[in-house]
Amino acid sequence: MELNIIENTKYKIVAELKGEDHTFCNLLVKELQNNENVKSAAYAIAHPLHRVPKITVETNTNITAKQALLDAVASLKKTVENFHNSFEKEV
Repeated sequence: MELNIIENTKYKIVAELKGEDHTFCNLLVKELQNNENVKSAAYAIAHPLHRVPKITVETNTNITAKQALLDAVASLKKTVENFHNSFEKEV
């Protein structure tokens, strides 16, 4: 994945996630929406042939957009690791 920051203010980040698709973006947005300090989190793929998702994260004044994004990624990483460990125990 290649991350290209388009806009970066204290409470808003807009970034392109080159090399990703709906799968990762849906997971990330859902995780961001679980954070009560995130006002909005969404992504869009402007054109099917372009295939570069653009994610937008806006937060309230209790947390920066960067921190919300970092927290969401850390939470997803922990979830994937827990799944991996559970799967290994069963196989």
